[in-house]
Amino acid sequence: MRPLRELLERVAGGGCSIDEALKELKDLPFADLGYANVDHHRSVRLGFPEVVLGSCKSAEQIAGIVAELGKGGENVLCTRVEAAVAAAARERLPALESRPEARALVLRQREVAITGRGTVLVVTAGTGDIPVAEEACLTAELMGNRVERVFDVGVAGIHRVLGQRQRLESAAVIVVVAGMEGALPSVVGGLVARPIIAVPTSVGYGASFGGLAALLGMLNTCAAGVTVVNIDNGFGAAYAASLINRPLPTTSPE
Repeated sequence: MRPLRELLERVAGGGCSIDEALKELKDLPFADLGYANVDHHRSVRLGFPEVVLGSCKSAEQIAGIVAELGKGGENVLCTRVEAAVAAAARERLPALESRPEARALVLRQREVAITGRGTVLVVTAGTGDIPVAEEACLTAELMGNRVERVFDVGVAGIHRVLGQRQRLESAAVIVVVAGMEGALPSVVGGLVARPIIAVPTSVGYGASFGGLAALLGMLNTCAAGVTVVNIDNGFGAAYAASLINRPLPTTSPE
């Protein structure tokens, strides 16, 4: 949205001709790279650029898609990138920033302004849930939120999460990431009156069925105000949290 606004302001101010503006708009709404149709229009529709899912893509494809998205001057996020692929992608596009704790790559071209009304608090049940949690943290940060972390406070030592009551109550939105039996979102949902987005992870022993047990446990929560995203979907949880945390739209007086 911001690059389009800046273009229109340049046209209005006489710093850019209509023909020059049309040339810049030629790839709107998308650019065909042959292996991907890059959605340049997404930031106009949704307020945030297209995010690249790195899994099952080659380093060459990732670098090409990110470079194309970056032409608009926005920050670009690529999630679920294996370490070897991330290293190869950075060789092709050195401007990429590696965030291994989140299994992500970032093309950072702008300072991120904090626009969220409050804090997004990301909570994990265990240390093994941190990669999914960090994906959520990075996504929320790039979308203009203040982000805080509370890690390893699962129900096996429930006094740990009870000790974080004040931080839970001060958050605007809480993302709770848990594997195993997935009980932590229900506990948090019973403690505070905040929107809670539960993220089941694939962490656990055999009967956790790769996160299915946590997913079903969260879907069957008896705590009100808990919504659930798919297994390991830290990105989706943070995106939803960011939408909840956006400033309310202003309306002009009648």
